[in-house]
Amino acid sequence: MISKLRSGKNHSPHFLVSAKASLEIDNEAQTDWGFNTYALIESAGRSCAQVFYKNFKDFFRNKPRITVASGSGNNGADAMAMLRYLILSGNLEASHAFVVITRMPKKSDTSPWVGLLTSLKKMKVPVLVWDGDIGEGAGRPSDDILAQSDIIIDGITGTGILSPLRGAAKEMTDAINFHKKNSSFLIPHSSLNKNPFVVSLDLPSGNSDEWEPGMPIIEADVTLAIEPQKYCIYTPAARPHAGIILPVGSVFPGEIIKRYAEAEILDWEGIQKRIPKVRPSAYKGQRGTVEIHAGSPGAAGAAFIAARGAQATGAGLIRLLVDEEIYPIIASKASGIMVVPPQAWQGRPSEPDAILLGPGWGKKSDRSQIMEQALAVEKKGTPLILDADAIELVKEKKFNGNAILTPHPGEFCNFTGIGKEELLSRPLPILLKYASGCNAVILFKGHVITIASPDGRVGIVDGMTPVLATGGSGDPLAGFCVAIAARMVSEGRGFDAYTCAVTAAALLIASGKSKGFITRFSDPLEFANKAADLAGKAWL
Repeated sequence: MISKLRSGKNHSPHFLVSAKASLEIDNEAQTDWGFNTYALIESAGRSCAQVFYKNFKDFFRNKPRITVASGSGNNGADAMAMLRYLILSGNLEASHAFVVITRMPKKSDTSPWVGLLTSLKKMKVPVLVWDGDIGEGAGRPSDDILAQSDIIIDGITGTGILSPLRGAAKEMTDAINFHKKNSSFLIPHSSLNKNPFVVSLDLPSGNSDEWEPGMPIIEADVTLAIEPQKYCIYTPAARPHAGIILPVGSVFPGEIIKRYAEAEILDWEGIQKRIPKVRPSAYKGQRGTVEIHAGSPGAAGAAFIAARGAQATGAGLIRLLVDEEIYPIIASKASGIMVVPPQAWQGRPSEPDAILLGPGWGKKSDRSQIMEQALAVEKKGTPLILDADAIELVKEKKFNGNAILTPHPGEFCNFTGIGKEELLSRPLPILLKYASGCNAVILFKGHVITIASPDGRVGIVDGMTPVLATGGSGDPLAGFCVAIAARMVSEGRGFDAYTCAVTAAALLIASGKSKGFITRFSDPLEFANKAADLAGKAWL
């Protein structure tokens, strides 16, 4: 049904802000730029309607029943403006539209929300007031409307909430989530599933800077995220509730957005251009020499996958140092990778351009000594990438701005002692604190990848790619990092750890989302092979 998801006109890159900052942007747009509330709501509603229709045009072929679930704030007004535009543009019949509101407006209320209610009533769109808790077979009119809807547009709450949902807002949220999971109503000849398709505007109702697991929140199928997008959508704990995220632009001036930006959301299409192409005259030394310490008995595959990741991202020469026990296993399939047991390595014939320690490395007694040698080289300016078992060896260490740490949640919790729920709910301040404290970039892995730099830069790479949820998928990522770092150094451009990390993360996610992978389970080595196609196309 969806061939290619398309957003509206957006600023590039896409910026993220806190919910609090989004309110300040709204205020500045009105007070300093002359964007009154009515204009902003109309623009948001129209843009959301256009983006939704472009991406889900098939939904409208069979005259869907669309219901707006509206609170009394501006987010509810945005949702009603979206509904009105769909009707006025001829894409929806008013007879198939409904509005359920949390309360009746007061007589003294002259807000845009009231104006939109009035216009929809004039267009003969039924408006019902929410009339109670959800319950199977309750027979309440407003609840029946939600249950019988093909599409529900969620405009219950927006960025202004500071506490968990309660009252009618919570009851409506619970009802929508209930019907999404349990509805047995089916519109004849509908192209939609029997359960309502839930579309949240800006962010799922209930989400906020303060949201934590267990608090009420809408389970959206799609979130139409108005630019600048809100960072709280992308916290690992909250991200699954947003469904597909489609950015919606053309609402706020880009100049305001850039000043308030707290992070950037990146993808391979945009970030690949930050890494220059390989010169046609380049030889292997100019594409970077990497040194990888990885693998151990029982984890030999991690070493090979990491090295293959470095190959795939363009490293000119790869030295893979592995334990004697696994040397025959790795050397037999190494191809262009130089495999050496550490005991046979009599000093480095030349310093590598970048070093990777950790994939499947284990905890042998010699690891600390190797780490100290690597830290001494990092102090001199050589990029150092630390993954998996190597991360535990650098607790309380301070780097010299040339290191990238690539922990997953469990590794980072062990590294810091922070609880997992706190980390997944509000990772940004935690990651920035530790990036600054240890003077290294932290690439925090998961279904959303967060990259935090000591200088305050933050990048988000949206994953939600279940094919990558397999042991070993982090190994090619470590290889990507060390290869990109080595090329930065070998080309004389200097090492930018943040750019290196966000590029590697975006490449991994793009590899996992490639055609053929999203519909089957795969070996992590295949992600490295696909990355070779993507990176080669971008940089050769």
